[in-house]
Amino acid sequence: MADITAAMVKDLRQKTGAGMMDCKNALAEVDGDLDKAVELLRVKLGKKVGKLADREAAEGTVQSYIHANGKVGVLVELNCNTDFVARNDDFVGFAREIAMHVAASPTTKYVSSDDIPQEDKDRESRVFEQQVADKPENIRPKIVEGMLKKWYSEVALLEQKHVNEDKHESKTIDQLRKDMSGKTGENVVIKRFSRFAVGE
Repeated sequence: MADITAAMVKDLRQKTGAGMMDCKNALAEVDGDLDKAVELLRVKLGKKVGKLADREAAEGTVQSYIHANGKVGVLVELNCNTDFVARNDDFVGFAREIAMHVAASPTTKYVSSDDIPQEDKDRESRVFEQQVADKPENIRPKIVEGMLKKWYSEVALLEQKHVNEDKHESKTIDQLRKDMSGKTGENVVIKRFSRFAVGE
């Protein structure tokens, strides 16, 4: 049986963002093997992701991205439950990845499709209904629904695939957010963002 030291627990906490007791128990379960403990916690924390949404995310970080030409910049606020995770390199890096994505996506206006004002949704629906007026009546609602979904993915951040699809395996921002929740064991919330572009 391996001797579980405070340094080992600290190392595992930094790698996973998990709680102290979770880390200690995971290390004990895998006889001190750090890589196996990380894997074990990812499996366990992955199951907690659904439960995390109820916890208040009052800690976090504000990160920025300025495009190389100096003409586009983004600020993003990313929230979590504890200051410990807010300072975690993976968490901070994720906030920067989100900022970079927003910089490359000028049509993004809202965090979630739930944030889009109802009058905007209704207006787009009316436009789409007129565009498909020549289609058979029985399939029009389905076509309009598809068009609305596509529009959501253009204006709502969580619905979009990250611009760096190769690096992020074509996952949506919401899937990446859930992955980060699973990894940290905390409720990760993209609170807000602001995109600045010269001349806009």
